[in-house]
Amino acid sequence: MLAFVSPSAFAQTAPTPAQTTEPQPSDASATETPATDQPDIVVLGFGQARQVQTVSNLDIERLTPGSTPLKAIAKLPGVNYQAADAFGAYEWSSRITLRGFNQNQLGFTLDGIPLGDMSYGNSNGLHISRAIISENLGVAAVAQGAGALGTASSSNLGGTIEFTSLKPSDKLGIVASGTYGSDETYRGFVRLESGDITGQGLKGYISYGYLKTDKWKGFGEQRQHQVNAKIMQDLGSRGSITGFFDYSDRREQDYQDLSLDLIKRFGYNLDNISNDFPLATRLAQVYANQNAGAGKPLPYPTAGTTFPAPYQTVDDAYFDAGGLRKDYLAGATFDGRLTDHVSLKLTGYYHNNHGQGVWYLPYTPTPGGAALSVRTTEYDIHRGGVLGHVAVDTGPNHLEIGGWYESNNFENARRFYGLANQATASLPTLDFKTNPFFTQFDAKFDTETLMYYVSDKLTLGDLTLSGGWKGLQVINRAKAIVGTLAAGRIEAKDWFLPQVGALYRIGGQTELFATFTQNMRAFTSAAVGGSPFATTQTGLDLIRNTLKPERSDSYEVGGRFRMNGFQASIAGYYVDFSNRLLSLANGTGGAGNPTTLQNVGSVRNYGVEVTGTYKVMPAVSLYASYSYGKAEYRDNVISTAVGSIGQIDTATKGKTVPDNPEHMLKGEAVYDDGHVLARVGANYMSKRYFTYLNDQSVPGRVLVDATIGYTFHGDGVLDGLGIEGSVTNLTDLGYIATIGSNGFGKSGDNQTLLAGAPRQFFVTVKKGF
Repeated sequence: MLAFVSPSAFAQTAPTPAQTTEPQPSDASATETPATDQPDIVVLGFGQARQVQTVSNLDIERLTPGSTPLKAIAKLPGVNYQAADAFGAYEWSSRITLRGFNQNQLGFTLDGIPLGDMSYGNSNGLHISRAIISENLGVAAVAQGAGALGTASSSNLGGTIEFTSLKPSDKLGIVASGTYGSDETYRGFVRLESGDITGQGLKGYISYGYLKTDKWKGFGEQRQHQVNAKIMQDLGSRGSITGFFDYSDRREQDYQDLSLDLIKRFGYNLDNISNDFPLATRLAQVYANQNAGAGKPLPYPTAGTTFPAPYQTVDDAYFDAGGLRKDYLAGATFDGRLTDHVSLKLTGYYHNNHGQGVWYLPYTPTPGGAALSVRTTEYDIHRGGVLGHVAVDTGPNHLEIGGWYESNNFENARRFYGLANQATASLPTLDFKTNPFFTQFDAKFDTETLMYYVSDKLTLGDLTLSGGWKGLQVINRAKAIVGTLAAGRIEAKDWFLPQVGALYRIGGQTELFATFTQNMRAFTSAAVGGSPFATTQTGLDLIRNTLKPERSDSYEVGGRFRMNGFQASIAGYYVDFSNRLLSLANGTGGAGNPTTLQNVGSVRNYGVEVTGTYKVMPAVSLYASYSYGKAEYRDNVISTAVGSIGQIDTATKGKTVPDNPEHMLKGEAVYDDGHVLARVGANYMSKRYFTYLNDQSVPGRVLVDATIGYTFHGDGVLDGLGIEGSVTNLTDLGYIATIGSNGFGKSGDNQTLLAGAPRQFFVTVKKGF
């Protein structure tokens, strides 16, 4: 985690976090009064009948500007977050798991609005790094095992992460910051607060963020422009009406995916050869010559049939790759009280996305041009929806009824664009491509999601009982425009998914909790990845009538304790995960072969999580978390190929789920007296497998970060000025960060690893007016 300017830097010149944070969504509002005068950075969820932990914007502000908020929650137990860059904003590498569930099995929301599963090739949402500028975030609430019933998600099998934005300030003001650091990193941010314009509660803000950084290895850059705007009419005790608009234009050049063999031969610094188009051309020509066929003339006689040293295969080095994403997200919320006992909240939203995943590949030559071409996977999302609830409070009872509806039109295509046979690439990586010479597939998907829920909470002295259920129906329809990918209709439906819990308080310092939750994950609509449509029509027809949506039954027990400046929590969990869908990657990521999808039985997850915080004195705080988690398959994969009924295809029974470290230990020490800020943090995780048969793994590692800063207070122009320096990967460790960037294979080495960034330095200056 990267630190940022001391939170107290702007106590006199800008809105404080406590003044500008909206209530958290759903029932994750674990904002209990802290035991000390100053707010806590990590809130342990007192009052909740399940494991819910919240990271405040005091901690989010300590991130290096431009960092994803996921880096702030990486310290929490059970959270495995990985990225190949210091900011965590490089989406191709961004991966998060909770208790053995991967990213597309979790739920993500911003102010209650669904972000989909936040995967790289997202078909139903967008990444939090594009949805909002990090300086405009208030809190991030993590439910490691069971999200709230009202969470707008059709994928939250194994937990939810709910982000809440800041609301506009009552006072006119400007907050601005600038950052410079390693690899020519430039970051700027400015937010203009209107204050109360009319004196009747009408207020708003508009903000702009810019990030540009060179890659830490190889050649290329990553950059992003963002705009966030919000307007709010405060209705006092009657509630509020809020409108918002978010825009993001992110373009990033990729780091090359590695394998253990490539790391052994070239080291962690191997990358795309985007500075040497002639070399990339020759590699493609040799590959074409090798595949010309016996007795046929070589298409490129002068190139020969041997790769130039030190390269041994055409996949050892690609020319370049990149990700282009442009998003618009807008909506409005009414949150008000209809009577003294009845409240209503309604939100409408719309999201538009246009994206291209760009890869310069040697498999398809440009007709009449270069020996390689540009392959894109293209994404176009048009989705809109409405969500809301009615709540009735009658003394000790809180009853809530709500729902969510979304219509999503998604188009997914794969196209090839030509390159001229010259010394430099004729198509820039970071420009959107037009005029393809070939379309491999183009498919349209219509996804209709309907969810309702009923929840009730009854407080009987020291005992609080909670319960309810939700119903979910997701209908996926696919239409092939070009190509032979599958078309048709598939549905996931369950109108009764229960959740029950109990919380018992012992005095004012200790509480015990237990909960049971049942969830279902709907199918995804896409032409790639783990979608049932990412195969041939024959393949879909074989599995259509037997394919079942993934389900989970989660059991959780735990306790919390606090006294003076010390707080601690412990939670144990057991999850029975059934109808597991396994998507087997076929060939290298660049080959783009259809995946193989099938139900492969069940998975058993169990473990324990311990968290502790201690405020030694007002200026000194300590934090630590430990988690042990075991996620293992309980069944073998039985081949569904014609003629091989009953044949074991992959002996996964008893194997550990990939990318699931059994042990994670995290800690940090912080000194912050309002002037001086000093922090050091460490993050350990044990080895992780990246094959289903567990024959390949990456070793454990410890990452250390440090920060030091100073904030001026007093009269004059320096009042509130903060200056801070931070360093990531302090020990300059060479390590593998992301695994599974190209999916997980059955066994053997695979080009699906990304190296982590080396030691990097950043300096930030921030000032409020």
